[in-house]
Amino acid sequence: MRIELQDIGKKFTSEWVFRNVTFTFEERQATAILGRNGSGKSTLLQIIAGNIHPTSGQVICTLNGHPVPEDQRYRYLTLVAPYQELIEEFSLPEMIKFHFAFKNFLPGFNLKKIIELLGFRDSGNKQIQQFSSGIKQRVKLALAVCSDVPLILLDEPTLNFDAAGIEWYYKLMSEFAKDRTTLICSNQHQTESIFAQSTLDIENFKP
Repeated sequence: MRIELQDIGKKFTSEWVFRNVTFTFEERQATAILGRNGSGKSTLLQIIAGNIHPTSGQVICTLNGHPVPEDQRYRYLTLVAPYQELIEEFSLPEMIKFHFAFKNFLPGFNLKKIIELLGFRDSGNKQIQQFSSGIKQRVKLALAVCSDVPLILLDEPTLNFDAAGIEWYYKLMSEFAKDRTTLICSNQHQTESIFAQSTLDIENFKP
């Protein structure tokens, strides 16, 4: 998916978070959205996802040259963010089945393959609420990346990860996220957005 931002701005009450963001996320490329905590990275990602509206400007999405209406954008993307919650009362298989009631599996994947990818062979009957924060992050990332969508949105994807978790993330992205448009919000460029082919520094658009 190709995403074109045309003079995007967002204001909460009387304060602008950013203004006049003009940028193109090219199809099948990974882009890092960089900036300090609180700089507006997450807000921009939510605008791109269609979850909130910009105060000014517009987002134009096209897939294989065809426009994607804003109210249909959710069909073509997955989102991982710190504010995104899993259903705590579900077991891991229940959570996977629920997610893929709305998305298709990436070719070659099914319920069993995702559980194997996560390495949770002994966790099938545990509720999500029993998982550590790092394990929950792995689940969110696996669900997103193993969905057959052209756009992957990641907000601080290595949050709550130790060294083993970061290594798992690198492997997941290098093997299964390539050839899709991927946007990665990060304040740690070398850690989280190592796969990025281009960058957008949100700090350049502060009022």
